[in-house]
Amino acid sequence: MDIRDNNGEIEFRVRVAPRASRDAIEGVYDDGQGGALKVRVTAPPTDGRANEVVRRLLAERLNVGVSAVRILAGEQSRTKRVAVAGVTAAQVRNLIEPTETKGGKPHA
Repeated sequence: MDIRDNNGEIEFRVRVAPRASRDAIEGVYDDGQGGALKVRVTAPPTDGRANEVVRRLLAERLNVGVSAVRILAGEQSRTKRVAVAGVTAAQVRNLIEPTETKGGKPHA
């Protein structure tokens, strides 16, 4: 997954699946262009609702305020370019780590 540091903000691509059964970050989506962070959200893709949930989910997982997460491109698309202030590339890479064990149970 392509993760870049641009003037103190970490930029990367996100592939969003709206109207999912739960909000979750689920690894990397292989799009043939370097990959994107796969994010599922329960919100529909109308009136920016899914975008807002993506911003909140990333902020929560990266331990930053929602205002630190910006959508740079792709507001009307499933694939978006986002920037997050106040984090490192390593913190973003940690989002890719699997959150479930072999038995499908979440880590405690």
